[in-house]
Amino acid sequence: MEGRRYSEGLHQAIEAKEGVKVQNESMTLATITFQNFFRMYDKLSGMTGTAKTEEEEFGSIYDLDVISVPTYRPVIRDDMADLVYRTVEAKYKALLDDIAEAYSQRQPVLVGTVAIETSEFISQLLKRRGIEHEVLNAKNHEREATIIAQAGQPGAVTIATNMAGRGVDILLGGNPEGMAREQLRKEDIDLAMIPQEQWTHCLELLRQGQDPTKTYPDRWAQVLTAKYKETEKDREFVKSVGGLYVVGTERHEARRIDNQLRGRSGRLGDPGGSRFYLSMEDELMRRFGGERMSNIMSRLGVEDDMPIEAGLVSRAIENSQTKVEGHNFDIRKHVLKYDEVVNEQRNRIYEQRRRILTELSLKNSIESMIEEEVETTVSAFTASEYDDEWQVEELAQSLHAVFPMPADFEPEEWQNLSRDEIEDQAVEMAPGRLCGQRSRAGRRAYAHCRKAHYAPFGGQPLGSSLDRFGPSARRHWLAGICASGPAGGVSARGVCHVWRVDE
Repeated sequence: MEGRRYSEGLHQAIEAKEGVKVQNESMTLATITFQNFFRMYDKLSGMTGTAKTEEEEFGSIYDLDVISVPTYRPVIRDDMADLVYRTVEAKYKALLDDIAEAYSQRQPVLVGTVAIETSEFISQLLKRRGIEHEVLNAKNHEREATIIAQAGQPGAVTIATNMAGRGVDILLGGNPEGMAREQLRKEDIDLAMIPQEQWTHCLELLRQGQDPTKTYPDRWAQVLTAKYKETEKDREFVKSVGGLYVVGTERHEARRIDNQLRGRSGRLGDPGGSRFYLSMEDELMRRFGGERMSNIMSRLGVEDDMPIEAGLVSRAIENSQTKVEGHNFDIRKHVLKYDEVVNEQRNRIYEQRRRILTELSLKNSIESMIEEEVETTVSAFTASEYDDEWQVEELAQSLHAVFPMPADFEPEEWQNLSRDEIEDQAVEMAPGRLCGQRSRAGRRAYAHCRKAHYAPFGGQPLGSSLDRFGPSARRHWLAGICASGPAGGVSARGVCHVWRVDE
């Protein structure tokens, strides 16, 4: 993908292997979860056909209600009960028999699988039976839209992973536009030379029952008209044999994915049917007592090719899916709770960084940071109710890490002072010492730091100002501004690192 690079030196290794220029590794300065990214928007909404099963997650994470909108036309698709077999071999045999029966009647079939390996395995079984079919998976994604668009033609058998081909309508009888474009390419007619307005007008005339070749005598209009009439005839035939038949090879962990597969059939009131073939050896079944059920079926003398078909079994499977969905939701919810802590810290850091980059003077900000740091440090070493238990020497050493203490200062001076008086003296002492540190660093070095901080207000860009320093100095500058510090914001210690960046 344009602009994206692998990390941990992997991209550089690929560049070296391919003999191209090896570029520097990109540095990730910040990350954010999808949930917190979406929650940054003031208004949030969406539309999908399978959100009802995820209603609890939308409500708890995004505070969104899920509303079901009635279909434009009544759904007449026949969603048949699942067929559960004892072994996976018996399941595949029954599935192939069902596909072969529909194929003999020239009813279009869409076979949904959960993995590419399963789709290729079923493809091999269909080849042995002499059933022509198309395989749609990640290996031939270039033809994805073409394959799925023509899956409604009479006698078409299409094998697809449950996630493949979404967003493309499966029209009963086939897609006339796709078929016309394919024919025009075979005749070496440049589709780019056909005006889109004329193409759209030609389709509108066909829908109104008129002959567009009288208005557009070109070859492309003749091909489009012929394919449209052909698909209309095939559409009526497919309706008469039951519409698109969707067959699932096993249940997915999420009901939403199964509903997406079922929803390929029965479009806009069209006839259709769907059925899932399961076995006790499937992953979802084994996770929720499939082996125990298989042993019971074996003791009862149930043959391998004898399926269990009952609404009770289908409901039990859906309950299993609900448990898995709940478990996955709990995982995402706990991860989000951890990220909310980091997100609060992230917001504080970005607020500090934005203020550093936009304020004309950092004096007030730095003084407030120093005051907060001093107050926190003094409170930590004077927490006892008795002043003789205060650790004034350790307090002076800790404050010296924040700003240089005067050379003639002795911690014993704070022995008989109150906590507030110690805080006041330390706060008054800090700005003067930092100003002295700044003057010793040199006016020229300080000017470079100011250019880096105040780039949005004139002067050179931030990057070119930082280029004056070495890689180590730039890394320290970025660490002081971008890295996560204490929950209350960037510490005064981190800001001092920025001041002393080229000492």
